[in-house]
Amino acid sequence: MAVFDNSASDYDVWYTDKKGSFVDKVETDLAFELLKIKKGMKILDVGCGTGNFSIKLAEKGCRVTGVDISDEMLKIARKKASKLNYDIEFFNMNLKNLSFENDTFDAVLSISAFEFVEDPPKALQELLRVVKKDGQVLIGTIAGNSSWSRLYHSEHFRDTVFKYAKFITLEEIKSWNSEKLEDWGECLFVSPLASEDDFNYETEKNLSKTTNGGFICALWKK
Repeated sequence: MAVFDNSASDYDVWYTDKKGSFVDKVETDLAFELLKIKKGMKILDVGCGTGNFSIKLAEKGCRVTGVDISDEMLKIARKKASKLNYDIEFFNMNLKNLSFENDTFDAVLSISAFEFVEDPPKALQELLRVVKKDGQVLIGTIAGNSSWSRLYHSEHFRDTVFKYAKFITLEEIKSWNSEKLEDWGECLFVSPLASEDDFNYETEKNLSKTTNGGFICALWKK
């Protein structure tokens, strides 16, 4: 998809400075705290982008498949995985209509993709379709009503992919298929406008007592 293709070349720059690397760490901590991973699990990374979480899952010994709608993002993901000698399969595929059989994966993970999905509860059903019985589905997304979502909807990001984003609150995501909902959490309490020195675990912990997180995750079990 062109809008994501255009941002592919500089997408990973975000992870190279102190701020971006800290954001990635706390989001990863939350995701992997909720998603119970075992070596050898067959996991689908939906909206994999440049392969950030696909590679993290491969590092844990999982058999990983990544899907995304951007060919340019997928090209970068393949190069990164190849350089690290990880055997990850990547496909151009829309998460609303996955080309996999029912009950294919042990778990499905989707990080920072559901901001751009029409009818998220219906899309969740598609992820649940391809996971095995007792399998897990984890969705992580920028939180609505947070300092981070307000920044991404500001004029500063008017000409980026975030102009297409719709941000979801924790209460909204918890209402999706609530009978299969197992757990949830939030993180990234540090404001995006804070100084670089404030992006640390001590500040994150202190702010968690007084403000909403900028990133949320929810876990469902089939």
